[in-house]
Amino acid sequence: MTSKTIIFKSIAVIVAVAVVSFFIFFPAQLEKQTNLLHDSILPEISEQARSLHGQLFIGDWHSDTLLWKRNLMDKHDYGHVDIPRLQQGNIALQMFTTVTKSTDGLNYEGNSNVASDNITKLALVNLWPTNTWNSLAERALFQASKALELVDKFPQQVSLITSKTDLSQFLLQREINPKLLGMLLGTEGSHALDGDLSNIKRLFDKGFRMMSLQHFFDNKLGGSLHGESGEGLTAFGREALQRMQSLGIMLDVSHSSEQVVQDVLAISRQPLLVSHTGFHGHCPSPRNISDDLMQQIAAKGGLIAVGYWDGAICGPNAREIAKAVKYGIELVGVEHVALGSDYDGAVSVPFDTSKLIYLTQAFLDIGLSEFQIKQVMGGNMLRYLQLHLPD
Repeated sequence: MTSKTIIFKSIAVIVAVAVVSFFIFFPAQLEKQTNLLHDSILPEISEQARSLHGQLFIGDWHSDTLLWKRNLMDKHDYGHVDIPRLQQGNIALQMFTTVTKSTDGLNYEGNSNVASDNITKLALVNLWPTNTWNSLAERALFQASKALELVDKFPQQVSLITSKTDLSQFLLQREINPKLLGMLLGTEGSHALDGDLSNIKRLFDKGFRMMSLQHFFDNKLGGSLHGESGEGLTAFGREALQRMQSLGIMLDVSHSSEQVVQDVLAISRQPLLVSHTGFHGHCPSPRNISDDLMQQIAAKGGLIAVGYWDGAICGPNAREIAKAVKYGIELVGVEHVALGSDYDGAVSVPFDTSKLIYLTQAFLDIGLSEFQIKQVMGGNMLRYLQLHLPD
């Protein structure tokens, strides 16, 4: 073997090792820089909070965890959610939402729907199946498949909830096995339909029971709160809404333009969800729709889930989350307020899901009653699902 051949083979080995190392280690490093935990003053935990937290039935309407390359059965020291941390935090129900498109330069004021897409890059780096590279629907289905695999492999720890019957069976099982997690599936924006109404049934058949209409940009269904048009529900959007509701899919208007929200309120046959948000009167951020629209959503039986990040609550700590919830209770009534963390959604938060007891303490510290805390932390979510999941 010539010295030149040896050099070429050595270079090839080095390159191969570098490529393999990149695909193994880079995804975790990327997430560590994206889903952050920031330093925050956390309240001292009282015996009352410990006792109460152990009694709570807790639910969260929004987590983007399935987007990331992470084994959810292992406990991690980065990101916000995995099964062990959900169990440690005493969470009973978790809605996992699938993110299929996220354009460059995201902001709350105005985003183009034709800007370069970061999820395409993530799909390549994380070695997603090739059919996800150019299809948003396939991206949603791929992320859902990771959840469904957990349900199949670990039925004593994870249960998929798609119907009222599933929910009733889950509640009975959880009385025996309090570590059992109820998992639900939703979309972060209905661009996941790829502009094809038949994909609504495809997603439904794979377990999706909540669909948000928009994300950070306008789509075929209508305008985003952070898009460029500000337009309302389109004819395609109206048809999509009708098909979703005929199947029993719950509608989420978290990122929808105010005109879309008004249009949906006018024609929806079921109460709406706002799965992760703040209240504009408490936090005057362009991320939050008007208090008047929130009151209209509540007046029709809707549920508004408060997030944990600065852009929604204008203060990155447990007390500000609690203050946002208290404001919502005073604005729309305790029966219309819930939790929607936006965990693992490229946000920085004061604690991960294992430490949700800090929020229980913060609620007590600002004067919420134990009844109010029980309703907000999961009672309202459970009641909504019992009413609005398909039979």
